[in-house]
Amino acid sequence: MKRGIQGSLTRINSGKEQFSTYFPYPLPPEINYPEIGKWLERANTAIGELNGVIEALPDSDIINYMYMRKEAVLSSQIEGTQSTFDDLLRYEASQTISVPIRDVVEISSYVKALDSGLERLHTLPVSLRLIREVHEVLLTGTRGSDKMPGEFRRSQNWIGGTRPANAHFVPVGPDQISEALDSFEKFMAHDDDLPLLVKTAMLHYQFETIHAFLDGNGRVGRLLITLYLTAQGFLHTPYLYLSLFFKNHRSLYYEYLDIVRFTGDWELWINFFLEGIVETAEDAKNTLKQIQELFKKDTEAVNKIGRARISATLVLEQFKQKPVLSISEVMSRTGYSRPTAISAVNRLRKLEILSVLKDKKTIQLYVYEQFVGMLRS
Repeated sequence: MKRGIQGSLTRINSGKEQFSTYFPYPLPPEINYPEIGKWLERANTAIGELNGVIEALPDSDIINYMYMRKEAVLSSQIEGTQSTFDDLLRYEASQTISVPIRDVVEISSYVKALDSGLERLHTLPVSLRLIREVHEVLLTGTRGSDKMPGEFRRSQNWIGGTRPANAHFVPVGPDQISEALDSFEKFMAHDDDLPLLVKTAMLHYQFETIHAFLDGNGRVGRLLITLYLTAQGFLHTPYLYLSLFFKNHRSLYYEYLDIVRFTGDWELWINFFLEGIVETAEDAKNTLKQIQELFKKDTEAVNKIGRARISATLVLEQFKQKPVLSISEVMSRTGYSRPTAISAVNRLRKLEILSVLKDKKTIQLYVYEQFVGMLRS
C-alpha cells in the first residue's frame, strides 16, 4: 500500500547551495495487516521456537558471550570495518597489535555498548537516555570519539555524498531534531496494541530516518532492536541479532527504508524486517542446538581419560566461556599451576578439542576451533 511521502521536507538555503531536510511523520501509520500476516505469524513462531531452545540451555550466558561478539563484528562490518570474528577473539585474548587495531577496537567498543545497554535494562527503560548512554560507550576511545559521544547532534548530517547538496538523503535539521526525538520516545514508551515485532520495525525505521547522532547511527539502530525486544520480555535472552541479514541484503535494506520515506509502503519494509527475524531466529536456533551437541560430545570424550579428566574438564569449561585463551589466562581462571594448565590443555589438544592459534606475532594462544567455527560465518 502506497501512502505518499512519510515526512515533510524543509528547503534549506546554504550559501549558493540548496537542499531539503526530511522530518518524519509521527508513528504509527495505519498498516494493512493482511499484507504482513504471513510473515508476522512466521516470525512469532520462529521467536517462540528460539526461546524454547534457550530455556533448555544449561547456561545461556556462556553462548551469549560469543553471540554478542558475532553481532559486534557483523554490525561493525556494515559500517566498513575489516576485522573479523577471529581478530576480535585474538585481540581480547592478548591485546595483540597483529590485527587491524583501530577496526578491532571499534568492534570491542560495540561489545561494551551492547553489554552496557543490556545491563542498564535492569534499572532503565529503553529511552532516549539509554540510547545516549549506549552511544557514549560505543564511540568513546574510537575513531568517532570526536563526534559528540552520548549527545544528539547540533549540526546537520547527511547520508551519501560529500555534503548535503549532493547527498542521497538529508535527515531532519538540528533545529527540529528534539521534536522528532520526543515523538519517537513517546511512541516507543506508549502501551499500545501493536504487534511487538511490527512496532520494532517501525522504531528501527524511525531511528535510522532521524539519524540523531553525528556518527554511529546504524550501529545504535541495530542495537536498539535487541534492546527493545529484550526489554519487552519478547526475547528471553538476547540471541537475536539482525546484522547478518542486513549485511547480506544491504542494498534492499537501504532501498526499502527509502521506499517507506517517499512512497509510504510500510508493508514492504515490515515484511522485509519480519523475514530477517525469521531467518535470524531459525539460524540461531539451529546453531544453539549444534553447539549443545558439540559440548555434550566433547564432555563425554573428556570423561573417558581417567583421573586427568578433572583438570581437563575445568579447563574445557573455561574455553566454553571464552574460546581463545593463553596458558596464563587458563591459570588465572582455574587457579592451576603452569604445569597443570599446560598438561590439561595438551590433553584437550590430543582429543582434537583445542588447537594452537597460529600467529607468530602474538603470544601462543589456544582455540576451541569447532565452537568458534559454528559462529564464524
